[in-house]
This record gives sequence, structure tokens and C-alpha cells, in this order.
Amino acid sequence: QVQLVESGGGSVQAGGSLRLSCTASGYSISGNCMGWFRQAPGKEREGVGAVSAGGSPFYHDSVAGRFAISRDNAKNAVYLQMNNLKPEDTAMYYCAASAGLCGRTWSTSAKYNYWGQGTQVTVSS
Repeated sequence: QVQLVESGGGSVQAGGSLRLSCTASGYSISGNCMGWFRQAPGKEREGVGAVSAGGSPFYHDSVAGRFAISRDNAKNAVYLQMNNLKPEDTAMYYCAASAGLCGRTWSTSAKYNYWGQGTQVTVSS
């Protein structure tokens, strides 16, 4: 049974930082594109970023320069370091695993086969 479990969410003030973790079980992330998505109330889910099998990161324009994605294949985990958080970053954050490459479609939800349950991030002004 494949499971992706996110952790590290919480409540912070604007300008603060959080580090999200996603640990996979029943599934090897090695060789696969891993993504982070978020969904705020009343809004569509959007891709925050992804990391390719080779470690190359992709970012949504709104988080580039503030967020950093990394992976540790030995630990079967991916991470999302979020700095200089803004109230508009408030959302449920999801980890996702794709059997394919990241590429230009890294932010397309449909390309991801497995999803975690999410971890809430709340940023107050």
C-alpha cells in the first residue's frame, strides 16, 4: 500500500519559515518526479513546485526565491523549505508522486499517481 505522509505544517506569522516533509512508504520515490501542491479555501489546487529524479527543482512564480524543494532518496522523502511566508501562502499543502518525469507539465495534477493527505499551513499578517 502506497502512502505519502506530510508533516511540518503549522501556524506562523508573515515573514516566518516552515519546513514541510513528505515521507513515502510502499513506494520508492527514486527515479520519479515528486511535487508539492496547495489548495486554499475556495481556490483551485495549484502546483507549488516539484523536484525531478535528478534533483532539479521547478517552482511556481509566486514562490520562486522563497521556497526550496529537495529530496533524499535514501530516506524516501522530499522536503519543502518555505521562507518569508506570506498570508497568501495559507493553504493545505499536499505531496504528490508521479511515475513520470517532471518536465514542463510538473504542475499538472493529473500526472501524479499518488497523493498525501495534506498538512495545513496558516500564515498570519
